[in-house]
This record gives sequence, C-alpha cells and structure tokens, in this order.
Amino acid sequence: MNNTNLRASLTALAILAAAAFLTPYTAQAHCDGLDGPVVKAAQKALTEGGITPVLIWVRKGDEPEIKQAFAKTLAVRKLNAEAKELADLYFFETLVRIHRTGEGAPYTGLKPAGRDLGPAIPAADKALDTRSVEPVKKLLLDIVEHGVQTHFQAALGKKQFAKHDVTTGRAYVQAYVEYIHYVEGLHKAAANTVEGHFPESHETTKLQSPHDAHK
Repeated sequence: MNNTNLRASLTALAILAAAAFLTPYTAQAHCDGLDGPVVKAAQKALTEGGITPVLIWVRKGDEPEIKQAFAKTLAVRKLNAEAKELADLYFFETLVRIHRTGEGAPYTGLKPAGRDLGPAIPAADKALDTRSVEPVKKLLLDIVEHGVQTHFQAALGKKQFAKHDVTTGRAYVQAYVEYIHYVEGLHKAAANTVEGHFPESHETTKLQSPHDAHK
C-alpha cells in the first residue's frame, strides 16, 4: 500500500475511532458546562420565551418535566434580579441533569465556563461552525499515526533478543502486547456503530479507548 492510500485509510480509521471516543461517557463531555451547548440553548429559550430550543436536548418522555420547570422559571424570574438569577440557575441545572440522565451519564453539577476541554471537543464544535471537518481529521490522524508508530517501534526494537535471555524476552512480550492491544482497540472502535443520544430501548455501551486497552 503506498503512502497516499495508507494515509487515506488511517484518516478513515481516525474519524471512526474518534466518534467512539467522543461519546457522552468521556470525562471531558462539555454538555454540563455553563458555556456548553445545553445551557446556551436554555439561555436562548429563556430570553425568547419559547421552549423549543431546549426540547431537542431531552428525550420525548422528559418533555413534561422540562416544560413544567420552564414555566416555573419564567414566572419566578419576573420578580426581581436576584430571583431571575436563581430561577435561571435552577432551570440550567434541571435541564442539564435530565439531559445527562438521558445520555446514561451521571449528573455531577454544572461546571464553570472556560474549562480546558482539550483539543478534540473545541475542534469538533468549530468544524460545525465553519462547515469544514478538515482540521478535525488532521488532529485525529496525527494522533493515530503517532500512537501506532510509537507502539510499533517499541515492539520492533525489542523483538531481537537473545534466545536464552528471559528478561529481555519478557520486555519484548510486554511491548508486543501493548502494540497489539492498541491496534486492536482502534480497530474495534472503528468497527463499532456509535449510539446516538437517548437510547430508548437499550443502554449505550461504553467503548474502550485503545489507550486503556492494555491497562
């Protein structure tokens, strides 16, 4: 396989693997942030007085609870500035909690704005805003290429060991296992169909990152 075809194949693998890794179960999920998309939808709904922007973030079965919370919030926030602030916070927390429950993820409170989410999530969001996924593809491809190359070289460098040297033989086996598990983890992630939000009939399966496969 020439370099062009190899790079194209790795690009496809990287995109699919990333889709698996960026499920609602990732530690850096940003839907619970005060600057995340769920709270932004809530702010828009409260400003405009219409609930539609937030309903897309919850399951159909959770609509009554959200509508009730929205109505209470609109009523209370009219009282004064302090009441408005508290009512808005109550609605943000309610919406995010229900959204997270729908994802099958725990709610651990609202997170502050401006958190370091790493490079992947901001890049993925920006791609949608700019209508170009090329920077995301490059980001993921670079990581996959580096990871595969690093594990491969580590195993290859230890493969030639003295026949009767058990210590260096074991070092090779460890590097070999880590290399194989890393590649296998990427392949499994790419081959899996990623579940969308809010599975109604079955639980979303947590996909294992290849970085954790050999731990």
